[in-house]
Amino acid sequence: MSKKGKVKITHPERCKGCEICVMYCPTDILVVKKGQITITDIDNCVGCYNCELSCPDFVLEVVENNER
Repeated sequence: MSKKGKVKITHPERCKGCEICVMYCPTDILVVKKGQITITDIDNCVGCYNCELSCPDFVLEVVENNER
C-alpha cells in the first residue's frame, strides 16, 4: 500500500447495496442510499483500502488525490 489517496466510486452501476464496504470503513464516510453507495465526507477518508478490498463488485477504488 504505497500510494496515499482517497476513495472514489469508479463503477456505481455495479453497486447492489450490500453495505459490506460500509461495515469495513473505519471513518464511517460511506452510506448506502436508495441501494447505491455514497461518500458523505471525502475529507475524512484515510485511504485505508478497506472498502476497495471488501467490495465484491469492484465499485470502489482508492486513488491518488491528483486522479480524482
